[in-house]
Amino acid sequence: MNPLDFALPAAFALVTLALLFSLWRLIVGPSAPDRILALDTLYINTIALLVLLGIHLASALYFEVALLIALMGFVGTVALCKFLLHGDIIE
Repeated sequence: MNPLDFALPAAFALVTLALLFSLWRLIVGPSAPDRILALDTLYINTIALLVLLGIHLASALYFEVALLIALMGFVGTVALCKFLLHGDIIE
């Protein structure tokens, strides 16, 4: 038996649980910074799920999609934080 046969389902379950907790914090979060942090964690968990799916299916396409989501998530987080601090994104 390959150890990856046991590790991948466990990793899928734990990352999905983390994704659900982040979604819960995004919906219920008491303040805007909490929601921005939950959104940041949500896209990081999505990247982790895509990487796990790429390992499971042995496809490089999922790694490229994860890289694009990481780039868009970073830019989105910076834009939201700048909007929260200054009131506008472009000065």
